[in-house]
Amino acid sequence: MRPINVKKSYGKIDTKANKSSILARIKGPVDLKALNASEIEILVQELRDTIITTVSCTGGHLASNLGTIELTVALHRVFDSPKDAIVFDVGHQCYTHKLLTGRFNRFGTLRQAEGLSGFPNRSESVYDIFNTGHASTAISGALGLLLGNQLQDISTHVVAVIGDGALTGGLAYEALSHAGHLQVPLIIILNDNAMSISPNVGALSHYLSRLSMKRHYQLLRQALDSTLQHIPILFRLMERIKRAIKAVVYVDNFFVDLGFEYVGPIEGHSVAKLEHVFRDVRDLGRPVVVHVLSKKGKGYSYAEQDPGTYHSVGVFSVTEGIKTGYHREQTFTDVFGTVLTAEGRSDPHIVAITAAMEKGTGLSGFFQQFPKRFFDVGIAEEHAVTFAAGLAIRGLRPVVAIYSTFIQRAVDQIIHDVALQKLPVIFCVDRAGLVSDDGETHQGLYDIALFRCIPSFIILAPAGKTELTLMLRYALHQTERPVMIRYPKSTCLTEIPICSTPLVEGRGIFIRKNGTSICIAFTGSLYQQMIEVAKQIETIDLYNIRFIKPVDEQYLIQWVSCYKTLVLIEEGIQTGGFGEYVAELMQRYQCQTHVVIMAISGTKPALGKRDELLRFNALDSTSITQNILKILNN
Repeated sequence: MRPINVKKSYGKIDTKANKSSILARIKGPVDLKALNASEIEILVQELRDTIITTVSCTGGHLASNLGTIELTVALHRVFDSPKDAIVFDVGHQCYTHKLLTGRFNRFGTLRQAEGLSGFPNRSESVYDIFNTGHASTAISGALGLLLGNQLQDISTHVVAVIGDGALTGGLAYEALSHAGHLQVPLIIILNDNAMSISPNVGALSHYLSRLSMKRHYQLLRQALDSTLQHIPILFRLMERIKRAIKAVVYVDNFFVDLGFEYVGPIEGHSVAKLEHVFRDVRDLGRPVVVHVLSKKGKGYSYAEQDPGTYHSVGVFSVTEGIKTGYHREQTFTDVFGTVLTAEGRSDPHIVAITAAMEKGTGLSGFFQQFPKRFFDVGIAEEHAVTFAAGLAIRGLRPVVAIYSTFIQRAVDQIIHDVALQKLPVIFCVDRAGLVSDDGETHQGLYDIALFRCIPSFIILAPAGKTELTLMLRYALHQTERPVMIRYPKSTCLTEIPICSTPLVEGRGIFIRKNGTSICIAFTGSLYQQMIEVAKQIETIDLYNIRFIKPVDEQYLIQWVSCYKTLVLIEEGIQTGGFGEYVAELMQRYQCQTHVVIMAISGTKPALGKRDELLRFNALDSTSITQNILKILNN
């Protein structure tokens, strides 16, 4: 099969050159069932070529998808989707699923504005049964789907496909415990590739490795089942024999102890072997875990050799791979990692914590220099926060680096274990605001609304490198209050002279103050947009908020009262945000200044590049300029 051509102007796959391909003829899973073994082999290679070629043009999750091609083909050949529900966890391995469920012609729009989501999305297809994007949710969702069917006398199968990385999240264990207790026929496919994004950490990873070496029981079991399948009267006796064999061979099988049948490990890159096992477990009638061994990045040498780098990629060359050594602008993530590492050299009490995002949060340098003071807890944000609380009680200075969209999962721990105890834990919240490519599940829109109301909490928003440095040092000197520093996934300006002004708690700084009738107050992530607006409109003042919480209310009311209009612009959800707080504050103080809030309503498209998302939400410089001119004209 020739490589799929992606038209960069439209993002659509050119199918004319692929009329003879098997993949181009697949309109849905039912078309898979008629293919013979040789056709399946060709199809698998076409899927691999299509994913590699398309992702090289659009960016996306590459290694995880290459590792689950055969697995997904086998699932759709054995089960009857969408009648039978297949739920993917985290969901970033669903590209083959999309290609096999009628979305081949649109696959070139992957992760583009108005295109296909990089994750399962119910609004996109009936084959996407359950939206996923965060780890460890699939077993809970699948169990709910299965019980919902049973309560309505609907007879279908439900399959949860979960990676070993997602099993580092506590939600998965809560669901496993419940499913084992209920003894309902939930089918869990454990895709074991020893990776989430970074190599998996923790006792579970070692445990799965031990299970992977024990094939003897499954071979014996298959032989017994084959022999006795025509002698039903002996099944009860053989069930007792099999339990006895398990007791000898699998003395520490965690899944069996929870009430699951355990099958595996199974070769994850043989469609025939996978189909054989899936047909067996399909009609088992009780909860089962099928342990599948796969290789992340399978079939593309660059991704096989470096699956971490090729987990989520931008545009790259298929023949040359990702080019290294080229110049790129510093991001807020880069600056955070550099500053924290520098502070770590002078303060041995600083420790860094992340939830399976060492590279993504910029902590690789800190880890290399201070490996004993770096903790990757796996995909366990709740544990990361409470673990940090314990460290803080013992006098250490824990810095917890987590994406905004993921820190939502630890709200209770932040309130109960950190804020109420007034512990000086520092939360460095990356990807705050609008985030490119990954869609609605990865937008960092809610952190201001979620955490601004928490007692004793400090929230800061830097505009560039200097402010981020000042804020991190300020946070490290707090002794009785937690601090959250939120910053976007974008370029970090290194030279903003005015922003070198020392922090004054509760106050921001004026970027421009000419005593005009209108002032724009903004969160730091929008600094570059506001400078562009200021170039277009000279008759406005600009105020960099800096402190989202606490706010020096007397100071704020004093300067706000000098303006006819105050425009509050924030890269976050409007409901419960900073703008609404200031509007309420001004009403309380009977301030007559007219207030306009520009924030995110939550109803706009969530797929696209950050600059596109800003435009969709009227937070780009052009849209802001137009809206300010309307205010001035009125």
